[in-house]
Amino acid sequence: MRLESTVPSIPAELVAALDHSCGIRTDTDLLFFGSSLDIIKRLPPGTVTLSDLEKFTQLVAEKASVPGHRGDEILAGSGRRSGKHPQASCGVKELDELVGGFGDSRVFELSGAKGSGKTALALQIVIQCLLANADSYALWIDTSGDFSAEKTAQLVRHFDIAVSDKVLERLQVSLSFDIEAVHDVLEALHISLLSSRTVGPIVRWIVIDSITPLLLPSLSAVSSQGHAIMTTFMRRLRELARAFGITIMAINGTSAAAPFNQSSAFASTIRKPALGPSFTFMTDCTLWLSKMKDIPDSEGSFSVHVAEVFRSRATRSKTWCTFQIRHGVLSSTSDL
Repeated sequence: MRLESTVPSIPAELVAALDHSCGIRTDTDLLFFGSSLDIIKRLPPGTVTLSDLEKFTQLVAEKASVPGHRGDEILAGSGRRSGKHPQASCGVKELDELVGGFGDSRVFELSGAKGSGKTALALQIVIQCLLANADSYALWIDTSGDFSAEKTAQLVRHFDIAVSDKVLERLQVSLSFDIEAVHDVLEALHISLLSSRTVGPIVRWIVIDSITPLLLPSLSAVSSQGHAIMTTFMRRLRELARAFGITIMAINGTSAAAPFNQSSAFASTIRKPALGPSFTFMTDCTLWLSKMKDIPDSEGSFSVHVAEVFRSRATRSKTWCTFQIRHGVLSSTSDL
């Protein structure tokens, strides 16, 4: 939570001073910075009293706390959201069935080694959904500068050349290289959704490609602050998804798993999703992708991939299917 959002409960002058003098911009920064006395020492004299700072810190802690919800209310709300959310398909029947579809107000983790098809899958889901829902937008948060407008245009033309320009107009790309920049993008989106909640097209899909460089640098085995940053960010994504009926896909890198990944149905899987074991439980589904082999063909080579559910709230874990990628387009291996 950005401290700016607590104004006027917390004076704007204090929020600005915390940012300028201490680098404190979020609730996590404030709560894990140290004691109130440590903060006072860094602030300009007369900015705030110690007792008031402690009172404001307590207020931030209360606002950042997770509210309690009854199970029956969550179930009822989930049913209402599912009915309002546009249907979402990646265009590969086996993949859709594996995760129960890519719609609803859910947060997906797409993980796997480089070349496994993570970005290709996310992009195809977005394009298919924009083609099927003319009143929807998608937001693509590019954290590495690797988003290719040319490849995206080619994919759109592959599915429907007649409306390619209109579809591309509804795909918004934001270049954000750190967690603060992404928070700013999400805050702007939140304000926009609140102001136009009932009129005009709205954002229904968000892709973060990739989430790993945003969170990994702050994680440490000797400090809990990085984990708090990750938890706060993921909770914000979940709240955004549930409040506005948005499907969010977070693309994650990998790390070593010795001797093999026990979450996988295959003993040959020696990698696992990055960001630690707790990250998996902050999403609704962890989908692991891997590349099996390249196959030469008269029309150009294509690759065969495996998609496996490591964990899901909606479908069984350790279930899997295969798919192929040809010229950047995913399709069923039953077409072989």
